[in-house]
Amino acid sequence: MVWTAPTAIFFIVIALLIVAFTVWGIVSPPVERRGFLPMPTTRGDRLFVGLLGSAFIHLIWIALTVASPWIATGISLLYMLAIGRWG
Repeated sequence: MVWTAPTAIFFIVIALLIVAFTVWGIVSPPVERRGFLPMPTTRGDRLFVGLLGSAFIHLIWIALTVASPWIATGISLLYMLAIGRWG
C-alpha cells in the first residue's frame, strides 16, 4: 500500500475517533440502548458498525461505478450519522 496523504488522513481520523470515544467513555460511561439495530449497543459499538458499513459502502461504490468516491464518502457520513443517532 502506498502511503499517500489521503491514506494518512484516513488512518489519522480513525485514530482520533478512537481516542475521542475513549475519552468520552471515561468522562461519561456509555449506556447500552436499543435502536433499529437488532441488538443493544453502546456508542463504541455503533462507531464500529458505522465504520464497517462505511467500508462496505466504499467497496460497493468502487466496484459498481466510476463516479467520484467523494459521493460514497458523503453517503457513508450520512450512514454513520444515522447509525450513531438511531442505531
